[in-house]
Amino acid sequence: MSDTTQLFTDEERAAMKERASEVKAARRGSRPAVDGSADVLAKIAEMAEPDRRMAERLHVIVMAAAPELNPKLWYGMPSYAKNGKIVCFFQPAAKFKTRYATLGFNDAAKLDDGEMWPTVFALTELTPAAEERVTDLVSAAVR
Repeated sequence: MSDTTQLFTDEERAAMKERASEVKAARRGSRPAVDGSADVLAKIAEMAEPDRRMAERLHVIVMAAAPELNPKLWYGMPSYAKNGKIVCFFQPAAKFKTRYATLGFNDAAKLDDGEMWPTVFALTELTPAAEERVTDLVSAAVR
């Protein structure tokens, strides 16, 4: 058994392979550099419920709140970038066999609030209140 087999789960290794494929495809120019909507929507379509329903709705919310973001895949997950930097991403619960999906924000997001602030949010359901919070977070992230 190799060291990487012991260090990473099967799901983590799969995510790393997806990221390597994304980078290789971008270098070859086989993927659009700016708009990866088709790739993101195809990945969402592959998801099982309830992740798929949540990802579809999040995609609509993110694109409405911040149309300047460019959809793209990142480690095989739907993500949204500005100037080539990932601002936010959706991690389906099934990806790493967790009990909830997450909406995460990278350091390109402008969510700074003092010395400490949340950057990942657990999602179990997209209620109207949760949708409003996501809209506010995404809007703030791109200011």
